[in-house]
Amino acid sequence: MRRVNGSDIVIGRARSRAAGAVEPSSSPLVPLPRAFFERDALVLARALVGTRLVVLPPPDPAGGLVAPRVARIVETEAYRGPKDLACHARAGVTKRTRTLYGPPGHAYVFLIYGMYDCFNVVSFGEGRGHAVLVRAVEPISGIAAGKCTAGPGRLTRALEITREDDAVDLVAGHRIFVAERDRRPRIGITPRVGVAYAGEWADRPWRFFDKDSAHVSRPPAKMIGRAGTSG
Repeated sequence: MRRVNGSDIVIGRARSRAAGAVEPSSSPLVPLPRAFFERDALVLARALVGTRLVVLPPPDPAGGLVAPRVARIVETEAYRGPKDLACHARAGVTKRTRTLYGPPGHAYVFLIYGMYDCFNVVSFGEGRGHAVLVRAVEPISGIAAGKCTAGPGRLTRALEITREDDAVDLVAGHRIFVAERDRRPRIGITPRVGVAYAGEWADRPWRFFDKDSAHVSRPPAKMIGRAGTSG
């Protein structure tokens, strides 16, 4: 149990009684250190698969126990700075990309298609413009049964992550954080999804996913890479 913002919250081995809990956590939910994120996005994208994303809900006004929303990251994509034509960093430092160019270990949340919030993890170093897009998660606890979490817009809705969370420090652990893996996944690799506009950059094999998870997104072949190959 942990005290956050004046309320007790269940952390570690305790099992949430909230709808959607599918298994107990086998290791404590502790924020990973800054050094974990101070790596090239290509390295971090692979390392994040299997880690657990934790979102702490608002405190209970009555002072009761508050169950966190916990999900295992099962799909990611690397975006590697201004030279990567699929990366927002190609536009330089703007109002939208200020967080992307900030220090590693922070959330970069942006809107796409005017309706979907996408959650990213800033990486490498300040000014580098590297980030990892989290494309899918596998519910562990605290998420309503039946919520789809396969796809970047769906997972943010299920976990209630919004643009208000842009620039949140993931290492501080006040609202959102990433905890270590509780098991080692089998990693699959393909080109990224939906970035054909980036030309040859779309074909880079920079999408990583857990081969054994049923919660990985299933994009059509024509959306993967530039020529519809799946790697």
